[in-house]
Amino acid sequence: MALRRALHFVFKVGDRAKTATFYRDVLGMKILRHEEFEEGCKATCNGPYDGKWSKTMVGFGPEDDHFVAELTYNYGVGEYQLGNDFLGLTLQSSQAVRNAKRLGWPLTEVGEALYLTQAPGGYPFYLVDKEQPSSDPVQKVCLGVSDLQKSTHYWTKLLGMKVLENNEEKKTVLIGFSDSQCKLELHDHSGAVDHGTAFGRIAFSCPREQLPGLEALMKKENQKILTPLVSLDTPGKATVEVVILADPDGHEICFVGDEAFSQLSMVDPKGNELLDKAMAEDKSDEWFAKHNKQKAAA
Repeated sequence: MALRRALHFVFKVGDRAKTATFYRDVLGMKILRHEEFEEGCKATCNGPYDGKWSKTMVGFGPEDDHFVAELTYNYGVGEYQLGNDFLGLTLQSSQAVRNAKRLGWPLTEVGEALYLTQAPGGYPFYLVDKEQPSSDPVQKVCLGVSDLQKSTHYWTKLLGMKVLENNEEKKTVLIGFSDSQCKLELHDHSGAVDHGTAFGRIAFSCPREQLPGLEALMKKENQKILTPLVSLDTPGKATVEVVILADPDGHEICFVGDEAFSQLSMVDPKGNELLDKAMAEDKSDEWFAKHNKQKAAA
């Protein structure tokens, strides 16, 4: 499955300004593109919400050869409940460690040259205190599972990933489509997986011609399909086709046709400016404060 590749992980964010500070100023990522939407996504990209929302892609480089973060912000929702599903994103950057120390961003040393920090909302990030590589600094995303053998079978036999490392002591399996991409680590925590309301989604690309076959395979294997093959429009940009799946623990998985996605995901040089403009124009905090109310907690 060399033609399949890891693209991004979707995070729901309640505080867009603090989140932007974390990704830009602490981690040192760049705003790749920013888009505003007046109504909810047909493939629930922004979660189960119908109103206005925004999508901000951030990363160390373009999605052609970097694993990035998709930050979804639902206007009017200020907080999401964390579960035990997302266990962390690991990246290598001594510069990010220095940035965090300089800015007073909380860091906890959890191993040799390894620090744990949190993005706004409580999402865990692991920073490897070594020089940032010229290739993608993002190494892996870790997800909690309830049955490691069952999950490994799903991700390898059905989705085509290969096992790169198996650590029985830590109850983890490291998998990926290739050694040169961001990896996925499955961690067995021997209990039910709780997705809270902050649940994310991991996205992969594949040739568009593979999407119908992937959907057919999941139907044949009686696996969950959250959104059958559908076209998604972005105003002024390419229309992409996606299939949204769920693994045995309910982790959401998006597969998108690579050809159109390569056009959609082109870096927008105005991305930074568009995000700053949207944040400046977002008066929702002031409105809630003026009316002595709080934003909804999902």
